[in-house]
Amino acid sequence: MIIVSSTSEPASVESASRRRPRFGHHEAVPVVESHITVPVGPDLAFWVSQTTAPIRYRWDPFVRSQQLMDGATVPAVGVRTATTSRHGLRMVSEYVSFSAPTNVGMRMLTGPWFFRRFGGGWRFAPGESAGTTLTTWRYNFATRPRLLEPIADRIGRWLLQRDIDRRIRGYARGCVDPVVIAAASAARDAHQSSG
Repeated sequence: MIIVSSTSEPASVESASRRRPRFGHHEAVPVVESHITVPVGPDLAFWVSQTTAPIRYRWDPFVRSQQLMDGATVPAVGVRTATTSRHGLRMVSEYVSFSAPTNVGMRMLTGPWFFRRFGGGWRFAPGESAGTTLTTWRYNFATRPRLLEPIADRIGRWLLQRDIDRRIRGYARGCVDPVVIAAASAARDAHQSSG
């Protein structure tokens, strides 16, 4: 277990890396998952996760650049996002679910050559203590070429788990950053007033 100190209460990260059966196949697809409890309620925790540049760069150590595409100004199902990681890898992903304040999901449209498929989902549930949120980030992927899949999957799980653990710890710091909280609150309020 990794402990992250914040200006509020400590947040701990739990990690899990495993393979699960692919739908309709006997093979397994690699899955990486991290959990953290943050000191804000789900409605705000969700919107912290959806902050965009430049606010996102305050908490997200994975992202070098990220922007919504095709003129979109807010995340929603069908919206595409262009992301360049701190590793210099570029991915275009699409929101496949967007249900504030409980979950959001994405799938890769184009990305690094070694991913045949990549997707992820983030869930936000009330924590054990009032005013906290249990946040779960889960990603699944398939690598190529198939011949190297057993080795590539192990390496991919290790690297991705390390990056996701680091990223979710950054997210926890964002959940106590007044600038991030103010931006997340404004996004939440705008979303609530539009819908």
